[in-house]
Amino acid sequence: MSAILTLNAGSSSLKFAVYRAAAEPALLVSGQVDRLGGEAELRLKDAHGADAGGDNLGPADHAAALDAILAAAAPHLEGREVTGVGHRIVHGGTDFDAPAELTPQVVDRLAALEPLAPLHQPHNLAGVRAAQAAFPRATQIGCFDTAFHRGHPWVNDAFALPRRFHDEGVRRYGFHGLSYDYVTGEVARRHPALADARLVIAHLGNGASMCAARGRRSIGSSMGFSALDGLPMGTRCGQIDPGVLLYLMDRHGMDADALTELLYRESGLKGMSGISGDMRTLEASDAPEAQAAIDYYTFRIRREIGAMTAVLGGIDALVFCGGVGENSARVRAGAVEGLAYLGLAVDADANARNADAIGAGATPVLVIPTDEERVIARAVAAAVPAS
Repeated sequence: MSAILTLNAGSSSLKFAVYRAAAEPALLVSGQVDRLGGEAELRLKDAHGADAGGDNLGPADHAAALDAILAAAAPHLEGREVTGVGHRIVHGGTDFDAPAELTPQVVDRLAALEPLAPLHQPHNLAGVRAAQAAFPRATQIGCFDTAFHRGHPWVNDAFALPRRFHDEGVRRYGFHGLSYDYVTGEVARRHPALADARLVIAHLGNGASMCAARGRRSIGSSMGFSALDGLPMGTRCGQIDPGVLLYLMDRHGMDADALTELLYRESGLKGMSGISGDMRTLEASDAPEAQAAIDYYTFRIRREIGAMTAVLGGIDALVFCGGVGENSARVRAGAVEGLAYLGLAVDADANARNADAIGAGATPVLVIPTDEERVIARAVAAAVPAS
């Protein structure tokens, strides 16, 4: 008997799952380390999603979290050999539009993309190297967040810069593709009438973006060249006038390292509130700065819903996913406030229950928990025959 392990490194979390290898992998156990960089905590769930224990890790980075995850996963293998390990890789550049085996040559090519995703790519590849050391006989498969967005119309990919920069790779890539891949598939499975519909999907977590999709294909994304663009996030700024960066360089003497720290780690909800980048903390706070940060966050979501609707030429359904999108009734209600002209409204009771369907208008509003790990596991299963 063989098993599949998936690793999914986010900016402040590290998720894992163990599956029994099969054409449709069967989940055995999953888990997540939250609040990396602070007082990290490991939580486990069994195959049915029930709490299966955990551990307080104290101050921990991605490397310490990975060590804890590998130790926690070992008992659940039940003698099965890990024959395949699947990794979420945030950036695949222009070359990788499908899952790929992570040979040394491929890993080197992906390492060259680290400047495009400095908050994620180094951790993704560190996970690859650690898994290669832990499971030297296993096939390592990379699944790319950018792959779902390849094939955009040129106008949705290009910047208004000299064409040579686009040819060099300076273009809009889009991210959270594994989440959008899973969610579009679930929409088609649960709501067959929407299989080829115009979907606006809001992936709202510590990282946040929106996608305009039709027929399980991405048409447009709020994120661009890097994972900074578009919506405000936990610690990332989202859309910003490039003139602000020129000003900070000129008047405050900020160099690339200082700007990277500011834009990736000190901005977004954390920067605006001065309290936290965690929506749960802000919703529990009475501070006016917390309220202002949430108001800005929901305003930008509303604005982007309008933009994605324009990309699609209409909207047939709005879908929320991600940690905030799946659990924050306040954010969902705020995101659709005033959008009755698009047929969007929420039913207060259904929204409070985090129901699957929360719409109260002509346009369906859905809440679909995403499962990036299953998308990764399926890719590994397709590459590594079960034994």
